[in-house]
Amino acid sequence: MRRLSIQLKVTLWFTLLMVLLVSIVLAFLFSLGAQSALEGTKSQMMDMVAAAWHEIGSDDGAIEIDDDLEYFKDGIYLSVYDGGGVPLYGAVPRDFDNSAVFAPNDLRTIPSGEKSWYVYDEQKQVYGYGTVWIRSVAEADQIDSTISTLFRFAWIILPFFVLFAAVGGYLITRRAFRPVRRIIQTAKEIGEGDDLSRRIALGEGRDEIYTLAAEFDRMFARLEKAFETEKQFTSDASHELRTPTTVIISQCEYAIENAQTLDEAKEALAAVLNQAEKMAALISQLLMLARADKGHEKLHFETVNLSDLASMVAEQQQENAEKRGIRIETNIQPDIEMLGDETMLMRMWINLIENGIKYGRENGWLNVQLTQKDGTIQGCVQDNGIGIAPENLERVWERFWQADPARSASGAGLGLSMVKWIVEAHGGEIYVESTLGQGTAFTFSFPCP
Repeated sequence: MRRLSIQLKVTLWFTLLMVLLVSIVLAFLFSLGAQSALEGTKSQMMDMVAAAWHEIGSDDGAIEIDDDLEYFKDGIYLSVYDGGGVPLYGAVPRDFDNSAVFAPNDLRTIPSGEKSWYVYDEQKQVYGYGTVWIRSVAEADQIDSTISTLFRFAWIILPFFVLFAAVGGYLITRRAFRPVRRIIQTAKEIGEGDDLSRRIALGEGRDEIYTLAAEFDRMFARLEKAFETEKQFTSDASHELRTPTTVIISQCEYAIENAQTLDEAKEALAAVLNQAEKMAALISQLLMLARADKGHEKLHFETVNLSDLASMVAEQQQENAEKRGIRIETNIQPDIEMLGDETMLMRMWINLIENGIKYGRENGWLNVQLTQKDGTIQGCVQDNGIGIAPENLERVWERFWQADPARSASGAGLGLSMVKWIVEAHGGEIYVESTLGQGTAFTFSFPCP
């Protein structure tokens, strides 16, 4: 039984259940039919006797029986006797032993020869004549024979019903399990072809199988996204690390082959150091994000003056902004405090302001705002730079994604991913608004302590 498929098991159980149910129903119907036929025959026998009394009378001491009195009807025989048991009218079956003693108002079964008979007797006093008996007789075996015939007929059609139930059950279960086969086929195709873009796509449905298929589709979508993210991450990380590695190798080769003076060697070492620092920063960011993904990055919460952090970072970044002619404007409400990790919150401000400077318009402006109102701390870093296309707004949070790869020399595209994680780790929210060619605004909010 364990080796059978679920579809075959369900079909077998359905067939057995239907056969059992039909057998119980047939048994009940046969029993009810036999009882009903018996009761009908007995009732008809008594009714014939009761009706016969209306056709019997007397005249001058002689009994008179109406010629219209029926002595055989629907397999029931009727006969009339005087008080001594002498037949006066009617008939009895040929195989019936009519010597049976009269028993008034008692319907009984009497064996006679190889058959059994239902017998009902009634006795009355006919005025002017005396005692009269009326007897009705019906063959008991005839009713049993009818039931037996029906029973044999049922046994003949039962195998056909079993076959019909099995075929019907198989077709029903086959149709019911069609989505399951589709799920299995899709899973096989994904496993054999490594195509995570495949979907089961059963459509709308309310039963458990449709719900399971929808969950599988959502799982495949998450897996596809995760694998695509991993592949993109690997590609981007390799690209970002390749550039400084290439510079380090080339500078080392140059110093070994061409450096003639200490100054030339120092220049080569300075280039190597610069690229090594970039690699260290990139690796540090990657490790931090990896720990954050696994929930291993611990934050050290303390009371932090967010206003002071914003002012300090804006002042520190002023030199970088001046190189591109960008004016940093601040609108910071003083002494706004919150519980947070000071290092991470400083990193948030640095990344947002550096991003604004990198993608801002030359000789443009960068506005840094921080306010507290109605139990919410809200900050915004806005520039009038190149902007972001609407279809790319959600991609700004992706690792290594950059709106303008030509400006990627000073970063690897991890800053905004870190910002989003830092904000959410502090129970806040952040979103971006942008118009292509006009500028971008990053707005975040934190609940007040």
